[in-house]
Amino acid sequence: MPNVVIIFADDQGYQDLGCFGSPHIKTPNIDGLAKQGIRFTDFYSGYCVCSASRASLLTGSYQARIGMPPVLGPRSKVGLHPDEITIADVLKQKDYATCMIGKWHIGDKPQTLPTAQGFDSYFGLPYSNDMARQKDWGNDADSLDKIWRLKKFDIYDNEIYRNEKIVEKPVNQVTLTDRYTDEAVKFINANHAKPFYLHFCHAMPHVPLFVGDDRYDPDPKEAYRLTIEHIDHSVGRIMKTLEDLGVADNTLLIYTSDNGPWLSKKHHGGSALPLRAGKATTYEGGMRVPCVMRWPAGIVENKTCHEVAATIDILPTIAKIVGVELPADRPIDGREITGLFQNVDAKSPHAIEGYYYYRKMQVEAVRIGHYKLHFKKPVQLYDLSKDVSEEHNLAETLPQLVTSMTRQADSYHQKLISEKRPIWREPIK
Repeated sequence: MPNVVIIFADDQGYQDLGCFGSPHIKTPNIDGLAKQGIRFTDFYSGYCVCSASRASLLTGSYQARIGMPPVLGPRSKVGLHPDEITIADVLKQKDYATCMIGKWHIGDKPQTLPTAQGFDSYFGLPYSNDMARQKDWGNDADSLDKIWRLKKFDIYDNEIYRNEKIVEKPVNQVTLTDRYTDEAVKFINANHAKPFYLHFCHAMPHVPLFVGDDRYDPDPKEAYRLTIEHIDHSVGRIMKTLEDLGVADNTLLIYTSDNGPWLSKKHHGGSALPLRAGKATTYEGGMRVPCVMRWPAGIVENKTCHEVAATIDILPTIAKIVGVELPADRPIDGREITGLFQNVDAKSPHAIEGYYYYRKMQVEAVRIGHYKLHFKKPVQLYDLSKDVSEEHNLAETLPQLVTSMTRQADSYHQKLISEKRPIWREPIK
């Protein structure tokens, strides 16, 4: 059985890797994963912002099925229900060692922390790195310039947890990426003799941006580039550890992002080009994200896949690989995509079933084949095979297609709502 390493960036744009066309960000380590595996061009996050996207990845389910709000704050009274079956729960059935490092953001009460969701251990900041900010500091691009120049991590009254215990407050974000990577390397070294699962969620490039002193440049217009290149360096350290231990060939390593770039942060945010819009939208720039997968024992190398795949597919795909049957009484929305691992021209299970862009518990758009329909008024229909930037609305010229796609989306949503599961809520005292 393969080891599993999922590396999840935060707010990284579609273009923000060398292998996805960045004109100025250098990511040789992640580009190397793509050369040794598959680069997915039509890969989607489960939601367009933080908490709901992370819950979707772990459970294989759209936001509306599990009731997760878009974004949770510190001391939230709701969270991912501990009865949900996560990727970690699946792999524990095969006696994997499981570790969560980094941003969790789906509940910070003991009942909803990673150690209640199938992970043996946790080290990280359980919500976004810009939360608990002092009131006299802003979060706009000008304020972020100042924070970068002064390295003002101490204006955020945030916390690092080790398992269920707070061990640092405020969090030194200058050293955070390196410390997370140290923890990841330590976990791999300690558990490489048995199957292991590392779920590594970087705090950045979500703002505020910080890097270690050894790569710092005081020019805030360099901050985003340096942050991504720092994350790439972290990926390189993890790959070197796997190679040195002789387990790299039988490790499924997935690199992707939770949603598109936070464009309102200007040069502190990334780029989704050539896609339209970014984070918090259901246009392609909000939910189509870079993704590379490497697993020499099970994935062809140096291939590009143009079929639809998504973070919700990761749970059922891993379950298929390790031979765990998912319970029939708990429907999910993801589909196993192992067929794409050996034949990138195989058809995605979403080609006919559709991929649904949920926002605020409703289907806001649907993709079926290469057509995408937005339900916001005015209704918009795009042919993504010719118009990936969603500029040419075909709704008036293809009314029958609009009708059929609308019916399919409505049918899917009504069934999903009938199967909806509860979110965890803190008991009223």
